[in-house]
Amino acid sequence: MEKNVGPIDAVIRVTIGVVAAYLGAVWNQWWYVLTVLMILTAVTRWCLLYTIFGWNTNKHNPLK
Repeated sequence: MEKNVGPIDAVIRVTIGVVAAYLGAVWNQWWYVLTVLMILTAVTRWCLLYTIFGWNTNKHNPLK
């Protein structure tokens, strides 16, 4: 798997994940699904939707 999530994108995903975790704790638990997805894509630096659409926010990619 080629990393296609850049560092700024990863920070934004972690931030969204933290906000979604808070919403899951105080509102509805289904927000935890978004939390897991955002944190997982930030840690692995790979996003399935980016692969499907051919997007890449990882500018430092030695394979290209």
